[in-house]
Order: sequence, then structure tokens, then C-alpha cells
Amino acid sequence: MAPPSYSDIGKQSRDVFGKGYHFGLVKLEVKSKTSTGIELTSGGSSNIDGGAVTGNLETKYKCKDYGLTFTEKWNTDNVLNASVDLQDQLAPGLKLTLDGNFKPSTGNMAGKFKTEYKHEKLVFNADMNLNASPVVNMSASVGHGAWALGYNTAFDTGKAAIVKNNVALGYATKEMVLHCSASDSKVFGGGVYHKINPNLETGVTISTDLASKNSFGVGCKYSLGPDASLRAKVDCDSKVGLSYQQKLRPGINLTLSTCLDATKLNQPGHKVGVALEMEA
Repeated sequence: MAPPSYSDIGKQSRDVFGKGYHFGLVKLEVKSKTSTGIELTSGGSSNIDGGAVTGNLETKYKCKDYGLTFTEKWNTDNVLNASVDLQDQLAPGLKLTLDGNFKPSTGNMAGKFKTEYKHEKLVFNADMNLNASPVVNMSASVGHGAWALGYNTAFDTGKAAIVKNNVALGYATKEMVLHCSASDSKVFGGGVYHKINPNLETGVTISTDLASKNSFGVGCKYSLGPDASLRAKVDCDSKVGLSYQQKLRPGINLTLSTCLDATKLNQPGHKVGVALEMEA
């Protein structure tokens, strides 16, 4: 089994804080699949504070015989995006992606080329913009047993200089995941994920820049059964997040969430969010 990619080291603890919360938004997402295998995803969200509404539409088609996946996206900013993936054809574990977007109102076009290679002991990722002076991003992770070590860097061809140096180290078992990271030797962080029992998951995250900005948070997820779960988190700024997710029926999930400022409970500024996800 391949180790986690650099970006996935410590993902379990980050998911405890990031998934299941939609503060300040009313969100709707609908997924379906046609008889010919085309996957359709449409969604929209409204910002409760400003009232801004955004929407998107995505279609995906997989041609398994040739290892190809075609994806097209459109959003209400009138940006068109298309990508083509080629997987396991040139070599086992190798995935190539060509991505492009176009904005008709301005005529602006952009593209990106991505590659990913997975091996039993190694995962390598790279991407670059398709322009005159691209920035080449590269990351690699190696695994041995429960350990995973990752490195991430970027090279700016316009400046002919390395502009990023990041390192991450992770240790994972079935019940616990530990990780630590360093970004440009300036920002340091770490986290712990612990699955206490089949119904209860907890996470702790910490980050510091050794100067003035420090952050700390504790979160948990508790399963009430096969159809419902509760989430809670609190950070060092006394921001408390709460979430309740209910499976209304197969393929339909409702999520209610709120963010409370514990230092200003009697004042306005707290946020609520509602998300409805449907899949057929």
C-alpha cells in the first residue's frame, strides 16, 4: 500500500476540524449518474451575511478501457474549466492530468499540467502552470511501516529560485495518527487524531510561527448511530463550532452548524449554516 501523499499527511486530524461545518452559508448539492455512466454534480450556496449566491455545474465521464476521465465545470462567475486524466496507461501508478480554464467575458485562459506517481513505498506529485514563466510545484513522500516522511518545494522559473521548502512527518496506526510539519523553517505545526472507539473520534491541532501568531484547537466527532452524528470544536480564540448531521433517507443528508464566539455570547456576530446534500 502506498504511503499518504505530502498533502494527506495529517489529513485525519484536519478533517475533524474542517468537515461537516458550513458557517454562514446555505448550501445545496445534488449528485446523480446517468445510465451511460456520466456523473453530474450541481450545487449552489448563499452567503447569509452578504446574500451573494454562487452556483456550479460539473460533468464527469470515465472511459475505463483507456484509463481516461473527462471533467467539465462551469460556475456562476462564468468560468469554464475542463480537464483530462490519463491513469495507469503509460506506467502502473502513473496519472497525468491536463487542466484548463477559460473566462469568456475577458478572454483570459490558463492551463496547468499535473502528474502523480504512486508506488508501494513512494508517492510523487508535480504540477506547473502553462505560461511563459511557470512555477513548478513538487512534492514526494516515502513510507516505511507506520511512518511517512514528506517534502514539498516550488521552483519559480521566472526568478530561477526555490520559493518553498516544507517538510512533514507522520505516524499512523488504526486508532491513532500523529503528524508534525515545518514550512520554510518559519511556521511549525502538528496534530493528533485518535479514534477512541467506533463512535468517537477526536483531534488536536497546533501551529506557531515562533513570533506572535499561535493557534490551538480541539475537536471531536460522535456518531449517534448509522444515520446521525455530532461534531464540536473549539480554538484558542474561544470560537466554538457545533454541527449536527442527519441522514434523512438514503442519499439525502442534512447538516446544521453554528459558530459561537464564547467571548461575546450576548453580542451579535455568531454564524449559522445549513447544507443539504442529495445523491442518486
